[in-house]
Amino acid sequence: MKYIIQLFWLFFFSFVGEALTYVIPISIPGSVIGMILLFIALHYGWLSFASVEDVGNFLTGKMGIFFVPAGVGLIQNFDILGEIWWQLLIITTVSLLVMMGFVGKVVQIIIKHTGDVSTKKEANEND
Repeated sequence: MKYIIQLFWLFFFSFVGEALTYVIPISIPGSVIGMILLFIALHYGWLSFASVEDVGNFLTGKMGIFFVPAGVGLIQNFDILGEIWWQLLIITTVSLLVMMGFVGKVVQIIIKHTGDVSTKKEANEND
């Protein structure tokens, strides 16, 4: 019964997220909104971590199987991907570089604003 209740909470927040996508015209998937709502509920203590821990650990442990349909879809459309592989490579490379630069700047801003001397020393030693 414990697992059913934990699964209920995950489905509940997923359902609320999906419902919000129909009510509020935004282009964010309902599952993402549901997980954000679940995070907020856990963060503010409205829902205890123990209420979803076991089922969450189970699903996280089995996450690899959720990628099998996507992998099969890639293999089935390999001829299409073979024609545009260079475009995908360019997009992936540019996205990687932009994100690395963005994350680096955010970390620098956080270090600058927190004033944590030990973090600054470690960052200077690595340069």
